[in-house]
Amino acid sequence: MQIHHQFAPADNTRLSNLCGPLDENLRQIEVAYDVTLRRRAHRFSVDGERARSALALLQALWARAEQPLSLDDIQLELTQAAQGQEPGLQAAPGEPLLHTRRAGLHGRTSHQSEYLRNIVGHDLTLGLGPAGTGKTFLAVACAVDALERNAVERLVLTRPAVEAGERLGFLPGDLAQKIDPYLRPLYDALYDLLGFETTQRLFERGTIEIAPLAFMRGRTLNNAFIILDEAQNTTPEQMKMFLTRIGFGSRTVITGDLSQVDLPRGTHSGLLQAERILRGLRGVAVTRFTSADVVRHPLVARIVEAYEKDERDAARTETATVGSAPKTRRKAAAR
Repeated sequence: MQIHHQFAPADNTRLSNLCGPLDENLRQIEVAYDVTLRRRAHRFSVDGERARSALALLQALWARAEQPLSLDDIQLELTQAAQGQEPGLQAAPGEPLLHTRRAGLHGRTSHQSEYLRNIVGHDLTLGLGPAGTGKTFLAVACAVDALERNAVERLVLTRPAVEAGERLGFLPGDLAQKIDPYLRPLYDALYDLLGFETTQRLFERGTIEIAPLAFMRGRTLNNAFIILDEAQNTTPEQMKMFLTRIGFGSRTVITGDLSQVDLPRGTHSGLLQAERILRGLRGVAVTRFTSADVVRHPLVARIVEAYEKDERDAARTETATVGSAPKTRRKAAAR
């Protein structure tokens, strides 16, 4: 299918914002929809089976192209389109808008919107799913929003200090320098949402605290927004310890990806156990993300899908092998 369209009235600035440097924005749309885009001034030609969908996205982006469009804007629009949503980065009806340095921050997919509603409406929320789905970033955004509205007095962010398949050995420096690499993703989210200077000032006041999970034992956290990140790397004992730290007036979010457990072989994940035990408990909500919710580079979503397919194929092969084993043993016994 080939479709022709001309944007009017002619506006070279808006056209430049739509196309991006060296037409990079158009290339992203071509790859995502598997179409061919040709442009001559304000006249566009779209060729491919999904030409109408690609054109609809182009029209939505043209309406927003008074300001430059970044690759992030394009990729977020493509994510929404993959979820079957209408083009346009608008919050879903009834979804809470978060007040941070990023104006109008809201969920980009249906699961992200559900996640935000769960965090606002429940004392404990579990966010489970693959990397790139916004579990940690949105949780930190909700924490910052709660702090800005004076709904909580402090933020406490923690994660287990477990290496991702590596042995880092002895790290030089004081205690803070040793644990800092494990907590860096939380710092990055805070700097993005609050700015560097504001974040540092809140650290100095003790309003924001980031610490390894091991430091939580013996504490009771009242009037706080608590986030446990990378919870798939907790043991059942650590998870139980963390859950019993929750105090009055506190809200808690636990995030993790059960497909990326870095615990020693034979050690069970505390997140998997907690998801089973807490399921259906009043005041607890669980949001499960999929590869369709990945809001990083579109290639990340395809990588996640490829790994999920490989794991399913491996599971089917293993099941078939186990199922055929008794027959093999019976034949050997008969001989």
